[in-house]
Formats: sequence, structure tokens, C-alpha cells
Amino acid sequence: MSDWKETELNTIGNVVSGGTPSTSVAGFWNGEILFVTPFDLSKAKSAFIENSARKISKEGLLNSSANLLPAGSIIISSRAPIGYIAIAKKEFTTNQGCKSIIPNSNFDSLYLYYCISFYIERIKRLGAGSTFAEISKGDLELVKFPYPVQKREQKCISQILSTADSLISKTQAAISKYKAIKQGMLQDLFTRGIDIKTGKLRPKYEDAPELYKESKLGMVPKEWEVGPLSKISEINPLASLSSKLSTNDEVSFFKMEDVSNDAEIINNNTKKIREVVKKGFTSFTENDILFAKITPCMENGKGALAVNLKNMFGFGSTEFHVLRAIDRKSIHFLFFLTTSVEFRLKAEGKMSGSAGQQRVPTSFFSEYEIGLPSTNEQFQIGLRLNTLNKKIINEQTYLQKLNQLKSGLMSDLLSGKKLVNVEESILSETEN
Repeated sequence: MSDWKETELNTIGNVVSGGTPSTSVAGFWNGEILFVTPFDLSKAKSAFIENSARKISKEGLLNSSANLLPAGSIIISSRAPIGYIAIAKKEFTTNQGCKSIIPNSNFDSLYLYYCISFYIERIKRLGAGSTFAEISKGDLELVKFPYPVQKREQKCISQILSTADSLISKTQAAISKYKAIKQGMLQDLFTRGIDIKTGKLRPKYEDAPELYKESKLGMVPKEWEVGPLSKISEINPLASLSSKLSTNDEVSFFKMEDVSNDAEIINNNTKKIREVVKKGFTSFTENDILFAKITPCMENGKGALAVNLKNMFGFGSTEFHVLRAIDRKSIHFLFFLTTSVEFRLKAEGKMSGSAGQQRVPTSFFSEYEIGLPSTNEQFQIGLRLNTLNKKIINEQTYLQKLNQLKSGLMSDLLSGKKLVNVEESILSETEN
């Protein structure tokens, strides 16, 4: 039978404050001893930390209030801000912005890490101070939480949560990889395009100069024209509601926060037509492209391809520009062009208005010059980018499910609501 208790932190470990050697003594610094700060904790990419931006010497340790602490200790930032957490993989010291917990021999470090992570919001509320919130050693020592008495059970729980973290980390890495590939592909496809005959990316100009010609944009494929964006896109077109719709019918409605910095729709909200028509909102139809015009939303990448709209129609923030592909084959070509780093940087350079209220003018789009492949090649370019983008979206959806799974596991396992069989671990749950 599992045995659980609730106890204060100071009964299961020793809480230690940090200290900093004098910065005016060069010999106290640039040694071999880790000197962890809240900044270092903020950069930790997993539950563990094994390096620090700065290090101190033995002399610095001996001539300061810093403490040399063992590997396996938990470090928590206790001010500016409160709440970054990691487990030390090596001996270390910290500055005053951190508190460290050295668990007793009968307590699993990783379990304690997850406990503190789970109860971090409660811990943050203990912070006090006029300049910045800080949690004292005494207050941290009195934080209570439940735990299984058997260390084996603690380890079993921490292993389950660690497995979930491993899956989350792998998925995050996959997303980062696909995003990096996408940015590289954007650059290549909008400068080199696809050879329709072979279905492959054209060779670089340096490798096959005979395939390119001089233009005002530099070297572009011989088959391409060069012209304004307006040649393939209507800019802020009027959108007429279908005569089949009544004022009580619903349409999609997007505020700026309903689209992501990756130019994806986060929330597809709806409103009745009578609630939005003639209110000055931006109107758009299925497959239109939304582009945030105002700083910092534009620079951050906000926008979307308007798809799956309620009744094929939508209204939204007045801070959206709308682009509509003249040929349906150009939709994804046009959309991904607006998400490219180069396009956003050039849009930023054309912004005007007062500080904090700068916007991209409509004239930017009508004057923007691009290399124009045939519509068939535009379609192939858009298709290739859309296929990769779907991989990113699928991984992001999977990541969201993993985070929800981990949150549920933490709630159940760290409270004792769900007991684990120490002999038959339920690790497989994190993979379903």
C-alpha cells in the first residue's frame, strides 16, 4: 500500500542561499567552478543544467558567501524573476538570485524538481519586495507538498514524467528543424524556383549561369518575369457578402490575437453578420491572406491564410491588410511569400507613423517587385512549402497533446490521486 505524507520543504532537504565574490578582484573569477544565475536557469533547455555563463575560482569561493553545492541539487531562481528551475549535473555555486535545495538521501532529486515545478505558482505568490519580488529562504523552507515516502515510488513517478519530457523535447527539436528547413526553402524557392520538367529545385546561378538572366532584382531564372506583387494579387479588395446569407447567419471573426506569429489561425471565432457589418472591420473571404500591418505584430510574423471560414466569409481587426490571389494556383505561393523573412524586413523598412503606432502602408504591396514564375510553377512552389508547413502543424498539434498529457500526469501523480505500481511502471502511458 502506497504511503504518502505532506511535509515542509526543510524536512526533506537543506535550503541554501547564494553569494557573489567581489567583482573588483580579478582572481576570484574565470575559474572552474560553476556560478549559476537566474539568467543561466532561463537558458536551460531541459530539467538539468551543467554549465554557466560565468565561473568563479577557488579563491573566489573561499572569500565570499557563495557555497559549493553537490550535483543533484535543485536550483530555483528566487528573484528577477522567481520560478526558473533546474537540477545541477555538476558541483556549483549560485548568486543571490537563486536558492538551492540539497535533497536528503531518501528523496529523489528529479521527483523534487517536478514537485517544485508543479507548485511553482504557489511559490511565486510568496515573493515580496518593493523593487522586485523575492522569496526568502525561510518562506521557501515552509512550502508544503505531498509525496510518497518510498523513494522507489518517487523514482517511478519522476521516470514517467521524464519520459513525457523526453517526448516533448524530441517534438520541439523536430519543429525547430522543420522551421529551419522551411526558412531555407523559402529563400531558395523564391529566388531559384522549381524546374517544372524535373520537379526539382533549379541549380544555383553559380552552378548553372545559363539558366538565369539579369534583372533589377539581380539574377532570376530565364523563364521568370519581374513585376509588382499586384500582378498576382488584389490588395485590400472589397468583399461582398453572399446574397444567400441573412444578418443572423454567422461568419468567422479574427482579432489580432487569433492569429499566431507563425501566420496560423489560433482561434476561429464567429459572430453574427449583424454584429460586424458596417462596423469598420476588415472583411475577407476564403483563401484570402491576412497580413498584420501594425508594429510589433507585423515584425513578429502575425498573419494567416484565411481558410475554413464560417460561411466562407470573415471579418477581423482593422490592423490587417488583405491580399487575394488573382489565380487560385497562386494562393500558397503568395501566402508563403508574405511569411518570408525578406518580405517582412522590407515591409518593416516601409512602415510609417508615430512611435509605437507605425504601420505598413498599402502602397508597399502595390510597389513591391518580385520574381514571377508561371502560375504552374507558382503552384508547385506553394505545394512544396505547404507540404512542409503541414508537417510543422502536425508536430505542433502533437506537442500540444503531449503538454496536456504531462499536465494531467503531474496533477494525478504528484498529488497521489493516481498511485503507481512500483513493480509494473506505467511508463507506457506517456506514449499513448
